[in-house]
Amino acid sequence: MSNSSSSSNELFGYVAEFSSASDLYHAAEKIRDAGFRRWDVHTPFPVHGMDHAMGLGKSWLSAIVLGGGATGSILALFLQFFTQVTLYPTVVQDKPTNLFTIPAFFPVTFELTILLSAFATVFGLLALIMLPRWNHPLFNSPLFAKFSNDGFILVIEARDPKFKREKTRELLTEIGAGKIEEVNY
Repeated sequence: MSNSSSSSNELFGYVAEFSSASDLYHAAEKIRDAGFRRWDVHTPFPVHGMDHAMGLGKSWLSAIVLGGGATGSILALFLQFFTQVTLYPTVVQDKPTNLFTIPAFFPVTFELTILLSAFATVFGLLALIMLPRWNHPLFNSPLFAKFSNDGFILVIEARDPKFKREKTRELLTEIGAGKIEEVNY
């Protein structure tokens, strides 16, 4: 009935397979309504509305990118103003460099804004999805390996406060899981 994908006795959680994206969508709604917090779904393609079915909120990535862009703009303006107006004032065509020559600062400001936004995007995303992660208990599960091709997988972690070994298995069976596999650390 249950296959163990590792030799350790400490349970990581359950991996349940569903027959279609629609079945997985409805299962996600039921798991969300049951109050589980530490769970995820894995599909071979994006499923429209799955984030709503899982009860996920807005990602913090946009705020991280905004912070990176604002930091880039402020840093660029500060560095240019500080060097060209304060440290090394330059007189070009009998016109001193001052606050009124700020249009000359736009190209560097734009470039640094884009650069720091891009860095914030890459490193913020890696931090939010906790990568790089070289090993995970799910990587050893034969059932989990199917999600990249034709499987619709729901994973509930044992460290979830609502997780009870037998009740969680019964719930997964009730909501239509075809195969259920225990995954150990």
